[in-house]
Amino acid sequence: MTFQEALDLMGRDESFRATIYAMNTLLIEKGIYTSEEFQSLFIEHAINFKNHFRGKSQRLAEIFPEAAHANP
Repeated sequence: MTFQEALDLMGRDESFRATIYAMNTLLIEKGIYTSEEFQSLFIEHAINFKNHFRGKSQRLAEIFPEAAHANP
């Protein structure tokens, strides 16, 4: 199968997933980062997704509610 045939076979979303797969595989195999580092960042993204990608100030306000009221 050629690269073009692979592109033609997959839709846009699956082509994107294939690109991510290929990039991550190369980066891990070349020692740019480890599987553990990848998994840690993946989990971090999932937590952000679960929390609806709240900004830093909103997260800090939830952790330190008294600080949120101190700065008008």
